[in-house]
Amino acid sequence: MDQVNNSAFSAIQFYATSSYDCSYLEQKRARSLVAAPAHQINTHNYSALIDVGFRRSGTFTYRPHCDHCQACTPIRVDVNHFTPRRSFKRTLKQFQHLRAIRKPLVWDEEHYALYREYQAARHTGSDMDNANKSQYIDFLLASHVNSYLIEFRDGDTLKMVALIDELHHGISAVYTFFDPHAAGLGTYGILWQIDYCRQLQLPWLYLGYWIEQSRKMAYKTRFAPYQLFLNGKWVSAPTP
Repeated sequence: MDQVNNSAFSAIQFYATSSYDCSYLEQKRARSLVAAPAHQINTHNYSALIDVGFRRSGTFTYRPHCDHCQACTPIRVDVNHFTPRRSFKRTLKQFQHLRAIRKPLVWDEEHYALYREYQAARHTGSDMDNANKSQYIDFLLASHVNSYLIEFRDGDTLKMVALIDELHHGISAVYTFFDPHAAGLGTYGILWQIDYCRQLQLPWLYLGYWIEQSRKMAYKTRFAPYQLFLNGKWVSAPTP
């Protein structure tokens, strides 16, 4: 636990969960290292925790702690050296008309309806597909750090909502949901957040965990240059 032996964590304790079925890799068992108590995970502490591979889901702050697997790798985009490729430039142009509006973490029926539509299209049959109002609030609207929503509208029509954490040295892309019928919107959401980091003069966009064997996570390595958290330190990935 040397990586989390930091003065910022003096009021925090860490414990390992029991094993559970992995959400990403079939026939794998997973465990998590959890930071607690939840009310102590403020912006200052979480900025340090995310820098050693942690992630949050609602007020639950964790990182993978599996017995026989290290597939989940934290990934962050190097904002200052990112240059959009040709396809990204087309995506930026395609959605440049969208209005981005900052919103607090409060219940919004329109947001919830879009979330349900997105889950039904992208995660049919999963627990997230069946999320009720309480689960939605616990997942997206509960936070002890500097978090807020960015909604994207085409005129009056809601197209996408991004939940982000604004931290000391970067933005964490916590979760984004969008109109599942609009191809390219998810890519645009990441590109927008990269540009938003630049506006805030923050060097990193944290994209959570990347698993090489997971097709659903392959998109994350498209946003090069990026770094991976390997063996206790951030390492720049080779430029393709």
